[in-house]
Amino acid sequence: MKRLPIGIQTFEGIREENFIYVDKTEFVYEIAEVRGSYFLSRPRRFGKSLFLSTLKALFQGKKELFEGLWIYDKWDWSKTYPVVHFSFDKMDNKILEESILNIIEDHATQFEVKLLKNGIKNRFQELLHKVTEKHGRVVFLVDEYDKPIIEFLEFEESGIYTKAIENQKIMKQFYSVLKASEEHLRLTFITGVSKFTKVSVFSDLNHLQDISIDRQFANIVGYTQDELEQNFEAHIENVQKTLRLESTELLSKMKTWYNGFSWNGRETLYNPFGILNFLKQQDFQNFWFSTGTPTFLLNQMKKQNIFLVENSWLDRGDLDGYDINNLAILPLLFQTGYLTIKEIDKETGMFLMDYPNQEVRQSMYRFMIDGLAPNPQRFSTNNTMLQVTKAFVENDLEKIRMTISSLLADLPYEVYDKQSEGLYHGLLHFIFSLLGVYIKSEVHSARGRADSVVETATHIYIFEFKFNKTAAEAMQQIKDKKYAAKYENSTKKIVGIGVNFKTEDREINEWEAENL
Repeated sequence: MKRLPIGIQTFEGIREENFIYVDKTEFVYEIAEVRGSYFLSRPRRFGKSLFLSTLKALFQGKKELFEGLWIYDKWDWSKTYPVVHFSFDKMDNKILEESILNIIEDHATQFEVKLLKNGIKNRFQELLHKVTEKHGRVVFLVDEYDKPIIEFLEFEESGIYTKAIENQKIMKQFYSVLKASEEHLRLTFITGVSKFTKVSVFSDLNHLQDISIDRQFANIVGYTQDELEQNFEAHIENVQKTLRLESTELLSKMKTWYNGFSWNGRETLYNPFGILNFLKQQDFQNFWFSTGTPTFLLNQMKKQNIFLVENSWLDRGDLDGYDINNLAILPLLFQTGYLTIKEIDKETGMFLMDYPNQEVRQSMYRFMIDGLAPNPQRFSTNNTMLQVTKAFVENDLEKIRMTISSLLADLPYEVYDKQSEGLYHGLLHFIFSLLGVYIKSEVHSARGRADSVVETATHIYIFEFKFNKTAAEAMQQIKDKKYAAKYENSTKKIVGIGVNFKTEDREINEWEAENL
């Protein structure tokens, strides 16, 4: 049985060391067949580095590595090309200019050319010119082009991203060479997580084709359901035996947990890192999210007072820009993989965005609760939610009130004056949404629907929240809007709960429950 390719990002390593390779060479052929310049944005851990490595091996003529793959008998192996490959993920971006110059020099040594000019722009242009003269047109590959910028957005919470802006200027200078050197390039392929506006990084590169939301390349990286089942059948069978689940049930649960990423609103994908770790550990856990916490994203959500991001509609143009001076939270969440395209409206072309799967959704809720209401004395958010769940199951309304109130009390003082109500709404949303992991809980925001509905084996609880008003007003709204009408045929007891929060005291100051 072939091994799982966890953490293996080179095509050569996978093919030579008996790891499973999901054949993406049909996409490789589409990209490599003719001269072109491409840009691909995908979240981290999605296989971008492996795709570039595959392109590199192809142009270097390593035919033996491709035996048995789709492209093997379709490519002209008699031609090889020099490959100039930059991986900013592996560079020291604190000294970006020096790092770039070192990589340029490494390539000059590799291709046995002597560089005489100074400065990034002149030296890079000279490299492309001299390598082309000696070896033929260059294949230029860039992995994680945006790392020198986003690496420094995490730490500069003031909003003055000095180092990020400095690196942005260096990158703009570096990429400006490509337009003038087009005659020396056989192929340009650039990948990254974010898509910065062309003005800010890719100056004048109008020929750079962005295939990030191109339907033809929607599945260029990541695993489709068919690819997963065909390539990992033996591993899936092992998990099935371990967890003692029927095949249909296991596949359904795997899909719920780890599938759901989409760039065309129709076909969905697994993030390779998450699903591969699941197959290895044979347990439904959070894998992909644990590789990095979205602290920067939470800081931006706080700054912009935007917390309810599910089921949001965006115009395509909104997804095409990423500006350090104007960081919009929804495009950020999409580009980093926390939101994905669920649907594309045929009439307007608008994108419906939501969390891709249970792994990301649950993790974000837990992270948001801990981030909005930090408390080192709280054992864990999971434990707290289990306490709330138990209280609902036991119909212990006082315990529910106390637990939720204690979470809200952890909201920081310094944010109250400007956005307390938004933070309360956000935190309540995350609490009740995460509660749905354990028992049925729905959180609504549309007019005419209750703020939250929680259903146990014996009860249905209908919540309405008010801020700096009265619990009686909340309860009256439940009755006036007839929120209980849709449950009137249920044999369960229906309980309306009106809640009022006094924001200056950071607590529930009124709670009114009534059987409906």
